[in-house]
Amino acid sequence: MNSDFPRILTLLRKEKGLSQKKAAEGLHVSQALLSHYEKGIRECGLEFVVSAASFYGVSCDYLLGRSPERTGALISVQEIPEPDAAGKENVFHGSLLPVLNKKLIANSLNIVYDLLQKAGHRELTSEVSNCLMLCVYKMFRHLYGANAKNPTGLFAVDKALFEELTSAAMMVSEMKVRCMTQGIAAEGIEPLESTAPLELTPESLAAQYPLFASSLTNLVSTVETSLGARKKS
Repeated sequence: MNSDFPRILTLLRKEKGLSQKKAAEGLHVSQALLSHYEKGIRECGLEFVVSAASFYGVSCDYLLGRSPERTGALISVQEIPEPDAAGKENVFHGSLLPVLNKKLIANSLNIVYDLLQKAGHRELTSEVSNCLMLCVYKMFRHLYGANAKNPTGLFAVDKALFEELTSAAMMVSEMKVRCMTQGIAAEGIEPLESTAPLELTPESLAAQYPLFASSLTNLVSTVETSLGARKKS
């Protein structure tokens, strides 16, 4: 049995607010045996996995840590919705600020990923993406963790550690990106062969990205104002 199983089994029980004794009764095993399963001391059989998946309303793949989706579904590129897909999840009510900031970020990312495509460096794309995903993950966890009633089973990283771990991982990705883009040779890091595809000026930026350039320049201005490098208008 893999190392994810004991952790997920324990988290699912705690999500339901069940004591180990009550869960053991529902799973038709002794409390001692369930304790061993949750601590990873003993391995269970397939029959228990199926029973536990049914009891907690998740798939066996989720219980075994093989899928992040509780239904066990695996998502493909084609199934990922577009950022501006219609639907209630994409509608903001009230303040204009979330809508404005979302557009600035999303439009700027269009430019970032187009430049990554032009660079044609797989590892660079991977590290930039990793850094961005870590930032989104970190902010989402802060929002999710604001309400103590929210179940913790969504995450594998302990809430006491996630901030430091994500910050450290972001620093590593940023270091690799800096080495790759600045031609710094380092073990296991392959710098860009040519930076010519990334040549830009404010004028060429506007010409190449007429729909998105203003969003990026506004984002730059907003960030640098928050850093104290520009005066607030």
